[in-house]
Parts: sequence; C-alpha cells; structure tokens
Amino acid sequence: MGREFGATTGRPRRCGWFDAELVRFAVQINGFTDIALTKIDVLDGFKNIKICTGYTLNGKKVNYYDGDAKFLTKIKPTYKMIKGWNSNTQGAKKFSDLPSNAKRYIEEIEKQIGAKIKYISTGPERESIIIR
Repeated sequence: MGREFGATTGRPRRCGWFDAELVRFAVQINGFTDIALTKIDVLDGFKNIKICTGYTLNGKKVNYYDGDAKFLTKIKPTYKMIKGWNSNTQGAKKFSDLPSNAKRYIEEIEKQIGAKIKYISTGPERESIIIR
C-alpha cells in the first residue's frame, strides 16, 4: 500500500506500527520540538491501528535504550489500540479535513512522544501535505 521498497536493492520493505517508544527516545536525545508524520493515507482502510507505547522483557517493563542489539531481539512491544477511520485522507490539505479518528491518532502520537506533529503527509505527491 505504501510502496515501500529499498532504494538500493529494490526489495520490498517490512512495515510495522508506529513506535512511540523509539520516537520518544529520539525526541529526548535530539531535542526535537516538531516532527513529520508520513503516509497517514496508508492507514485509511484499517479497522484498528496500533501504536507501540513501550516494551516488556519477561513480563517486566523495559526501555528501548536499556540494552544492545541482542537485547532488542528479545523484547516484546506493548501496543495501544486506536480505532481506525475507514475513510480517505489522501490529498487532505488541512488538519480539520481529516476524519476525527485520524486526528485522535495524531494527537495520541503527540502525547506519547512529547513533541508536536507539524507536517502530515497524506499521499505520495509532494503537495499532499498538511502543515500545522
């Protein structure tokens, strides 16, 4: 749906749910105040959408930065379920044009990561962007 392919190899890329734990860490160490959220239109047909809010290891809460690459292969994501919007967002130009559940999804991500989402892409074209 999102046409994700490796730039060098051309192989299809594996896509996953938004990882708020990882982005929250990036926000903290880099001091981001705003971020861009891309390809929201790819989620248009989902009944439910997950946001990774943290991780566990052997049933205990852990942080992304608690270990090394081997540690990261053992942890399990914890998800918050958000109701999907089942309507078209492609080409929306204003935040107010988005379905209410899409707005809730964006606001939940902002809450989880501690930064504002300033840019929201709503399609593959360069012009398909919302600037808040």
